Amino acid sequence: MPDSNVTKKALAASLKALMKKEPFSKISISQICQGCGMNRKSFYYHFRDKYDLVNWIFYTEFLLSIRLTDYQKSWDFMKDICAYFYDERDFYKKAFLIEGQNSFQEFFSETIKPFLEQFSENIFQDSEHFHKEDQSFYVTFFSDAFLCSIIRWLTNETQKLPQKYLEQLRRAALGFAMSVIKNPPQDE
Repeated sequence: MPDSNVTKKALAASLKALMKKEPFSKISISQICQGCGMNRKSFYYHFRDKYDLVNWIFYTEFLLSIRLTDYQKSWDFMKDICAYFYDERDFYKKAFLIEGQNSFQEFFSETIKPFLEQFSENIFQDSEHFHKEDQSFYVTFFSDAFLCSIIRWLTNETQKLPQKYLEQLRRAALGFAMSVIKNPPQDE
C-alpha cells in the first residue's frame, strides 16, 4: 500500500475515533493529527480540510468498493449502502449532521446522483410518464427523499436493522405508488 494511503487511513481512523467522543464541529485538525502521530503539514498535503477527510472516508470505504454495473435493481444498491451505514453508524450518525458548504450531506447527494440517474431510467423505462427532460427532477426528488430518510433512520434512538428499514421504505414507496395509480389527480 503506498505511503499516501497509509497516511490517509491513519488520519481517517483518528477522525473516526474522535467523532465517537465529540461533535465534529469541536474537532480540530490538530486533534486529528495528534491522534495518529502526524503533523498538520501531513494533513494538509492530503486533504483541504476535515470535511474533505469525511468525504474521502465514504468515497474509499464504500464507493470504491462497488460498481454500478453490479446492480441490476436499485433495491440491491440500497441494501448495500444501508448495510454499510449501519455497520459504520457511529461515524455516519454524526457525519450526516455536519452542516454547511462541503458537508457530507452535500457530498453524498452528489455522489449518488449517477446511481439514481441509472435507476430512474430503469424504473421508468417502460413508462409513458417518464420524460427524459424531467430526469433531473426525479433524481433530485429521490436523492432528497433518500437522504432525509437515511438521516432519520441513523439518528433515531431505536434504530432498526437495515433489512427492517428497507422493508418499511419499500412498503411506503409501494403504498404511495399504488395510491397515486388508484386515485390519479383529477386534472389528468
